[in-house]
Amino acid sequence: VLGARGNGFLRRLVLGSTAERLMRRSARPLLVVRQAPHEAYRRALVAVDFSPWSAPALALAHRVAPHAQLVLLAAYEVPFGEKLRYAGVDEATVERYREAARLEATRRVHALAEACGLRAAQWTAHIVEGDASLRIVEQEAELGCDLVVLGKHGRAAGVDLLLGSTTRHVLAEGSSDVLVSTARD
Repeated sequence: VLGARGNGFLRRLVLGSTAERLMRRSARPLLVVRQAPHEAYRRALVAVDFSPWSAPALALAHRVAPHAQLVLLAAYEVPFGEKLRYAGVDEATVERYREAARLEATRRVHALAEACGLRAAQWTAHIVEGDASLRIVEQEAELGCDLVVLGKHGRAAGVDLLLGSTTRHVLAEGSSDVLVSTARD
C-alpha cells in the first residue's frame, strides 16, 4: 500500500519513482491510496482490455471490494479510423466499423464477467470509444467510482521494465484509489 499526495505534475514526480519501482519489482498487487479511509469501497471501475491481465484484475477487484458495484470499462477505437477517413472512406462505412468494434467489446466484457463467475447484480458494463487512459480517468469521475483497478501492463506487455502508459496516466491524473494487479492468466 502506497499513499499518494499532490496533483498532476507533483504527483507524477512522487509516484514516478516510488510506485513505478515497486510495480516493476513486486509480484504483489499495489494499492495507491488517495482518500482517507471512511467506508468500504462502493463502486470500483475495473479497466479491461482483454489481455492476460484483465481476468486477474477483475478477480482482485472482487476480493478487495467484495460488496462494491463493479463497473467493467472497455475502451475501444475504430481500427485505422483516421487512416480510413484520410483515404476517403465514407462516414457510413467508418460508422459500421465503429459499431462492430463497440459490439465486439460489449460481447467480450460479458464473456469475461461470465468466465469470472460474476452475477448480473454485481457488475455493469461501460463501453466507451477513445483512448483508454483518458476514458478511465474521465469515467472514474463521471460514474463516482472510489476505486480504479488496472492490470499492470495491458496490451503492450512485451517489456517488464516499463509501467504501461495507461497505468501511469491513471496514477497521475485520477482522484480515486488505484489498485494495480500484477498477476496475469
